[in-house]
Amino acid sequence: MADKQDVAVRTATSGQAAETGAGRAAEPSLRPPVDIFENADGITLQLDMPGVAKERLNIQTDKNTLTVEGDVRIVMPEGMEALYAEIRATHFRRSFTLSGELDSEQAEASLKDGVLTLRIPKRAELRPRRIEVRGT
Repeated sequence: MADKQDVAVRTATSGQAAETGAGRAAEPSLRPPVDIFENADGITLQLDMPGVAKERLNIQTDKNTLTVEGDVRIVMPEGMEALYAEIRATHFRRSFTLSGELDSEQAEASLKDGVLTLRIPKRAELRPRRIEVRGT
């Protein structure tokens, strides 16, 4: 059974089902594990999202919030029914607050072997730069 750190449940509001931007009814969501690295040029996030295809990913920024969502599609062979499943939820969702020094307009994403890699550079004016000294 999953503990509270692994599964976040979207709650209903005012007696109605809560929905995401994609119009999904409330259901459990998995919080994908993430590694975050920073260097002088920006940050890199690596999220483990096994089973999520590129077409089923939704990555959005709104002001200083980054939201990553993805759906796992589990295809059962015809005539078969699952008796046991380790994964109970098929929806990944995670949100992050971004620093004002990051340029989310220049963000890049790639997906390989179930790992989503997001690179968000620092704004150009905030990146360290070398000033060359000229002789006279």
